[in-house]
Amino acid sequence: MKSDFFYSTDFYGMNARELSHTCMHMLCLAGEGSFVFNERCYHVVPNDLVVIPVPTRVKNLAAHPDLQVEWLAADYKFLQNLLPSNNYSIGGSIALNQDPVIRLTEEQARHLQDDFHHLRDRMADCQLQFYRELMGSLCLTMMYDIFEAHAQNEATTSHTDRTAYIVKQLMAILSTGISSTERDVSYYARRLNVSPKYLSATIKRVTGHSVTSYIDRHTIPILKGYLDDERLSLTQIAERMNFTSLSYFSRYCTKHLGLSPSDYRLSLQPRQ
Repeated sequence: MKSDFFYSTDFYGMNARELSHTCMHMLCLAGEGSFVFNERCYHVVPNDLVVIPVPTRVKNLAAHPDLQVEWLAADYKFLQNLLPSNNYSIGGSIALNQDPVIRLTEEQARHLQDDFHHLRDRMADCQLQFYRELMGSLCLTMMYDIFEAHAQNEATTSHTDRTAYIVKQLMAILSTGISSTERDVSYYARRLNVSPKYLSATIKRVTGHSVTSYIDRHTIPILKGYLDDERLSLTQIAERMNFTSLSYFSRYCTKHLGLSPSDYRLSLQPRQ
């Protein structure tokens, strides 16, 4: 069974294969080091934070003898599911995929190191009934500390190139909730006046993730909201969300929620 959380002080272990499903957060405490990500070389010094959604894409790790780091890796999907789809996390993750290094103030670095230690100290408590909820709350604290630091760094930065524009426009369209009825990549390509192939390639290159993954990420909260509303039948939800059949709707739920629509609703009922 794969673990959802990892903590280490080993710089050279940050791209281990067992971390392929995680998002990596590494804080440089002392010394200097470098690595290559997305074919670009990055240099880190004290108070630099590195956030990488696909750590196995990191290579050519090199460290000065005095380098000291701490890193915390957590399951990527687990982190995604903690935040609302319209949160800063989407825009932030796009920018971080282009430049994963965030320069922190000393105070921000201290806060983040504390976040790491809180998570590290509770990782072994997996026997607790509310372990994932506990770890989720600690991860949220860490992520909001990161978002705050990143937002401050990005406040004076403007992105005007076409690829950044395409990405931002796609996110703006998705934030309207249109994915409740429109989940085909071709629809968004038409809205943006580009081909589906160009849109898919651009989003993948800039963010590291597919257009479909972002569509689904915006759709799942809407789907859950409908399923939570007992006044709506499954047929009504399927029709409202523009599924061509009830069976297709059921397959979509099973794929993204891990349960059929009826089983998901049963899971919401109080335990006897």
